[in-house]
Amino acid sequence: MGIADAIPGVSGGTIAFISGIYEELVGSIRRITPAALLLLFQQGPKAFWQHINGTFLVVLLSGVLISLASAARLAIYLLEQYPTLLWAFFFGLIVSSALWMAGKVNLWNLRLMLCLWFGSLFSYLVTVVSPVEIQISNWVVFLAGSVAICAMILPGISGSFILLLLGLYAPIMGAIKALDLQILLLFLAGCATGLLSFSHLLGWMFKHHHDLTLALLIGIMLGSLNKIWPWKYTTDYRINSHGDLVPLMQDNVLPSDYLALTGQEPYLWAALALMLLGGGAVYMLERYGSRSN
Repeated sequence: MGIADAIPGVSGGTIAFISGIYEELVGSIRRITPAALLLLFQQGPKAFWQHINGTFLVVLLSGVLISLASAARLAIYLLEQYPTLLWAFFFGLIVSSALWMAGKVNLWNLRLMLCLWFGSLFSYLVTVVSPVEIQISNWVVFLAGSVAICAMILPGISGSFILLLLGLYAPIMGAIKALDLQILLLFLAGCATGLLSFSHLLGWMFKHHHDLTLALLIGIMLGSLNKIWPWKYTTDYRINSHGDLVPLMQDNVLPSDYLALTGQEPYLWAALALMLLGGGAVYMLERYGSRSN
């Protein structure tokens, strides 16, 4: 989840879903309430820890943080040096995830199909929004954390991509690498606030409208494929706050047109192999998650 959350366009929530821990994650976060704190004072730390599923949350959060501080650097390097191949892997992973999730819906009907379409449209529109530049302040970092964490636990919507749209991806990733505690603590406080609020909504949706929620999440994942298509041609650039030239507008193109438009090797067969590898990773994660459950 940490590696996925570090890459704009890929959601850690997708990894949680296909590994079989998503609903447990949302349910565990929902239990962190004032009532849980009251339990801490009345019955002691052990009862509180068991109530919030503390071991599960600590182990998961430790993995995410360790990954962000270590393996995510490799993912960012690959994104800069071999974007086509990295996007191809995640493209296969998300397509396979969406198909796997569709099999979890009990019975498809018109209402579920409309929910799927709405989720796809919403996610697609998010991917075509142009990035903006926002002046960094304490409140901006806090609010960015609140919004990004909600995206991070939604399969298909990347918290990193939301940060990219807000113009805060580079500052936040830079703060992680440099261990800038002021920015990191503000960002984490925003994440905690957003996560505790949003988890209650997700938990209620799964409890009362399980199949509708699944259809919506599948749609969100499918709409995000517009962002993850491996072969892109940049049509416009912008200069960021550091004076660097970065892509502003990109069109998805066919592999056969990619070489002619960009002058770069499309790595077609390698990309197709990595798509299959991504799909295989979903199958392995699903089998491992089912066996663990």
